Amino acid sequence: MSPSTVRRDLARLQREGRIARTYGGALVRDDVLHERSFGESARLHAQAKRAVAAAAAGLVPPGGTVFLDAGTTCLALARVLAGAGPLTVVTRGLEAALLLSRSADLRVVVVGGQVQPLSHGLIGPLAAVALDRLAFDVAFLGADTVDPERGLGEPTVEETWVKEVAAGRARRVVLLADSSKFTAGAAPAYLGIGPDWTVVTDAGIPPATAAAFDRRGVSVRVAP
Repeated sequence: MSPSTVRRDLARLQREGRIARTYGGALVRDDVLHERSFGESARLHAQAKRAVAAAAAGLVPPGGTVFLDAGTTCLALARVLAGAGPLTVVTRGLEAALLLSRSADLRVVVVGGQVQPLSHGLIGPLAAVALDRLAFDVAFLGADTVDPERGLGEPTVEETWVKEVAAGRARRVVLLADSSKFTAGAAPAYLGIGPDWTVVTDAGIPPATAAAFDRRGVSVRVAP
């Protein structure tokens, strides 16, 4: 079978939703993460996301500088931070930037880059250049799926890359993930979770997952 035939067949299977293309290959759709639109994701697990956001807000230092990732859980945190100024918030999420810009007590900085059509997050070299020039007290990261061993999963390597750059510029990294993220399926790209990270989630986290984080030295905070 020729390479062109393989590529053509993979493209057809992807259009039919039966596989997800990855760098150098493909994954069966039943075993892979299903990336939702921002609007669809916002309607799912809303109460858990609000609980996670409320718990995470206690980790924000007064008058500090924080990085806020794209995604609906980070947007829930943005709603809490809107009344928590003075504060500097650097974000790659368009919805979060618009929401926070209405608060007179907040200084809001948006990194540049290419807009992801589903997540509305900014990625690419422009985002990395901006992040390299900044420093954060806390970086709040989101994820489409989370595995204690592999880390946080995203649909593209570019998304994990910009998260990695942001994490490298922060004194503390906090991963926000409602408990559905621990069973969301495999992802094409992962960023490892450091032992000095904190995971904030809700009470639905599977006990085995919490134990796996504990074995790796990762702190887990469960929102009430």
